Amino acid sequence: MTDTTRTMPPAPQPPAGHGLLTGKIVVVTAAAGTGIGFATAKRCIEEGATVVVSDAHERRLGETADVLAALPESKGVRPLAVVCNVTDEQQVQGLYDAAVAEHGRFDVAVNNAGLGGQVDVVDMTDEQWDLVLDVTLTGTFRCTRAALRHFYSREGGGVIVNNASVLGWRAQAGQSHYAAAKAGVMALTRCSAVEAAPYGVRINAVSPSLAVHPFLNKVMADDELAVLASREVFGRGAEVWEVANVIAFLASEYATFMTGEVVSVSSQHA
Repeated sequence: MTDTTRTMPPAPQPPAGHGLLTGKIVVVTAAAGTGIGFATAKRCIEEGATVVVSDAHERRLGETADVLAALPESKGVRPLAVVCNVTDEQQVQGLYDAAVAEHGRFDVAVNNAGLGGQVDVVDMTDEQWDLVLDVTLTGTFRCTRAALRHFYSREGGGVIVNNASVLGWRAQAGQSHYAAAKAGVMALTRCSAVEAAPYGVRINAVSPSLAVHPFLNKVMADDELAVLASREVFGRGAEVWEVANVIAFLASEYATFMTGEVVSVSSQHA
């Protein structure tokens, strides 16, 4: 019989790297700050990759590149940091062109940029709807298209990992625009994966439930976050590095038969 009175264990510590991405060049969007993008860039470096980081926020991006350069695995080498707003097609093209100019190629594109908010449909403006869709869905489309054009033009394929959300499957009040965008990311992942397979390119997505980082407080109150955490069977949200670990797996040679898949990173009750 399960002892429901036991206190849940704390979050584990991040594992050491295992060389999953040794020799790979990885481009990560929305990598500044403390969220999933930064955690992904850090994990990729720990797994042996060279990263290119981008974000719309130039100052935070520079600070992030400095932090990544201080990792033991970086050996003091500062990653290429490219300012990129994924709603701007020219900047998106510039990001991937800069990666190729710096490194001769890139092997993995992690499309992490997204924008949320909390507003009921009855109060939602066209502008609120359009902005979330433009960043979260159309931005992922722009980045996928740009990466594929580079991958298709060379031998050796490539990998794309998109950041979706369990809200693409599940209902939550106040999240219609974000949920619709993330459901779109899932559909984009599946359809583009079918198109890309003949070129040796794999496209998958992660679907986190609740990943804890300070930016969440900008879009959701503490009491609401506590309710969401209580729905996880571990009694907590995921650490951002726990999501990044799954992204690194999907980017690696351990996932060569996976494409068009959306992997839930969740401990939620059914």
